[in-house]
Amino acid sequence: MAAMYVARSVKLGKWASDVGLSKHVYKFGCTDEDPKALIARGWAGEDDWQLVKSAAVDGGDEAQLIERIARREKPIDPRYYPRIRDTAGLFKVDPAHVENHILVARALAGEAERVALKLKPADFAAYLIDIAQR
Repeated sequence: MAAMYVARSVKLGKWASDVGLSKHVYKFGCTDEDPKALIARGWAGEDDWQLVKSAAVDGGDEAQLIERIARREKPIDPRYYPRIRDTAGLFKVDPAHVENHILVARALAGEAERVALKLKPADFAAYLIDIAQR
C-alpha cells in the first residue's frame, strides 16, 4: 500500500525565507516504501528532513497528487532555484490557507470556539494531505 507523506527541513525553510519564498516550505510525496527511509536520504542538498505526517492511500500516483495540491498551493519550480534542482513536490504553503481550512473544518463539525490558532507543522501537513485526497 502506498503512503503519502509530508516532510520539512528547517535549513531549507531558512534558505527559502532568505530568498523571499516563505519559511513554510514543505515536501509532499507518495511512495510504496517506508517514508522514513526515503526522508533519511534527504532532498535539495539538506540532510535535516523530518517526517511531519504520513497517511495511507490506495493506488496513489505521486504526479497526480502533486497536481491536486498545486491547484491550491504554490509549487516551487526547481528550474528557478539551482539549489533544489531535482526536487519535485516542494510547496510554499500560505498560513492563511491553513488557518481558513481549520476554521471551516471546525465550523462544519459544529465547534463554534473562537480560539486563536497557533499553527504548527502538523497543521500544515494535515492540510496538504487533506487537499491531496480531495
